[in-house]
Amino acid sequence: MKLLNGLLELLFPRKCVFCCKLLAKGEIDCCAACRKIETYQGNCKKLPYVAGWTAVYTYEDNVREALLRYKFRGKEHYAPTFGKEMAAAIRETFPSEFDLITYVPISKKRLRKRGYDQDKLLAEVISKELNAPMIAALKKVKNNPAQSSIQKVEARHANVMGVYRATALREIAGKRILLIDDILTTGATVSECARVLLTAGAAEVRCTCFATRREK
Repeated sequence: MKLLNGLLELLFPRKCVFCCKLLAKGEIDCCAACRKIETYQGNCKKLPYVAGWTAVYTYEDNVREALLRYKFRGKEHYAPTFGKEMAAAIRETFPSEFDLITYVPISKKRLRKRGYDQDKLLAEVISKELNAPMIAALKKVKNNPAQSSIQKVEARHANVMGVYRATALREIAGKRILLIDDILTTGATVSECARVLLTAGAAEVRCTCFATRREK
């Protein structure tokens, strides 16, 4: 096994998930330089229907590129690294203020094309790290245009209206829910998901994302 691991390391050397540089001996997931990336320090503005939210990083530079690779270029193996950092942020911000974890789902069409649901993978890692139950409480019922293709805030909110439906009604009734999303920009998507969950009987919805844009 040791020989096999050595061979795999030679053929597929480990790279930093942020800058893609080869990792030095003893480095895991990311290099020493990228471990110094500043965490998000901005103001978590109030979002409709969301009791509170937190983000690990600002969506720019190497963080932005890493998320784009994870989301669109098949780097699903980034999920454990990202998920663990999100779990750490949750422990610090609201460690006991939720009963279960769910995530913002993608459509069946995008799942077939991408091969994995990036937010589901993150939620699974976070669930394991925090020893908290995770369920698929939402279903995407419309394959709407990607939010990233829309610039105006009002148009983004309109684009997600009626796109999601609550599924696990018994499980979410009266529960405080932690919603997982990879990127939070205007907050339109998580606000709509929170609205759907609250309408279906959830007591409260909080959100954690891996990155959010810098406040202007």
